[in-house]
Amino acid sequence: MAVFVALGAFLMTLAGGWTAQRVTDRRHLVLGLAGGLMLGVVGLDLLPEALEAAGTAVFGVPAALLLFVAGFLLAHLVERLLALRRAAHGAGEHGGRTPEVGLTAAAAMVGHSAMDGVAIGAAFQVGGGMGTAVALAVVAHDFADGFNTYTITSLYGNARRKALIMLFADAAAPVLGAASTTFVTIPEHLLGGYLALFAGALLYLAAAEILPEAHHDHPARSTVLCTIAGAAFIWLVVGLSG
Repeated sequence: MAVFVALGAFLMTLAGGWTAQRVTDRRHLVLGLAGGLMLGVVGLDLLPEALEAAGTAVFGVPAALLLFVAGFLLAHLVERLLALRRAAHGAGEHGGRTPEVGLTAAAAMVGHSAMDGVAIGAAFQVGGGMGTAVALAVVAHDFADGFNTYTITSLYGNARRKALIMLFADAAAPVLGAASTTFVTIPEHLLGGYLALFAGALLYLAAAEILPEAHHDHPARSTVLCTIAGAAFIWLVVGLSG
């Protein structure tokens, strides 16, 4: 049953990526919406789950929050190192953005989607009602995952073929994650730590890259409204699944 439900996440992820492709003439609105979706996923979905799963404190601070900050700093460090390496080789196209950063971020989203599939499988092991609630949340927000995966990969100068490969990998990940729960159980504290680290990296990309790019050429109120709409959509999804 869990794998069957995960197929819904597969289709929703592809739908999100397809939408991101079709609105290239409104790129600033796409990026504004993607930034809002990412902000909503971080603040309303990933971080609360991480705090609940990895709630132990380290020197007075929840471990999840330390990993959240570490994820933000790690994303910043990786991007700076890759940018310096490309600058040394005279490869400054794409406005200083490095394609490797986009691929790394997309790969992290694929990992997150696999964890979504694991969550579906684990929830169905607890009970049908729990499985249905988790499945609803995952299927709904995987539209945003597909949208963000394609947008991030493309934004950093990767070819359309690579963006599509990452999109399909992101779509398949929940199915594989759900199937894996028949063999393996991931400890809750490790899952929470991963979610916190990923949330920090995702926030960096949204705040330092996606949203500034959205307003660079089109500082319009419509872009801000798209960002608000993206965050509000994730709030709606979280509220309905709760």
